[in-house]
Formats: sequence, C-alpha cells, structure tokens
Amino acid sequence: MENKVIKKPWGSEEILEINSKYMVKKLSMWSGHRCSLQYHKKKLETIFVLSGVLRVLKGISPNSLENIELKAGDSLTISQGTIHRMEGVTDTIYLEASTPEMEDVIRIEDDYNRVIK
Repeated sequence: MENKVIKKPWGSEEILEINSKYMVKKLSMWSGHRCSLQYHKKKLETIFVLSGVLRVLKGISPNSLENIELKAGDSLTISQGTIHRMEGVTDTIYLEASTPEMEDVIRIEDDYNRVIK
C-alpha cells in the first residue's frame, strides 16, 4: 500500500495502514496550531509522540477539559465519547493507532471553519 498524505490546516496526516481491524497514522502538528475540538462515537485511539511537545485537552465536557502535555516517548489513549483536541506546543510528529472508523469525527469547535456537526 502506498501511504496517503492528507494536508490539514494544522499540519498533515499520513495513513500508514488501514484495514478492517485497525488504522495507523503519522501526524504532523505545527507549533501554535490545533485540530478541532471533537469526539468519536466508535473510534478508540492511542497517540504516541515521536518528537516535539503536544498538548492534549480531554474530558467529558467542553467546559472541563484536562490539559496534558506529551513529549517524545509519551503516549495517551482516548476512549470513545471523550471530548479532545491536540495542540502543537512545538512542531510535533506523533503516531495515532486506532480502530478504523475514518469518518467518525463529531466536531464541536474548529479554528479553520470546517463543518461542525
């Protein structure tokens, strides 16, 4: 399989593997940028930071989010239904291993005016 790189307003994601059981992506998050505040109904994901510093906001409500900073070698699992957002404290490269539901993203807030569901 040829890896598919998807440009994002906050960096990029490269799909390393996708099959019926799991998906692995390599993501680049630029310093000062962040993905949408979101959650997943089915998708379970674990992130592993390769380089840089990544801030993860997560919780059960948009008004009560825990602030976690991850550096190279750190990992974090985000379960279904958990509201979360990743932010680049520095330019960051990280892996995401997850269940394969590509379209399971419910956006609550987005800095780049993408569709909010």
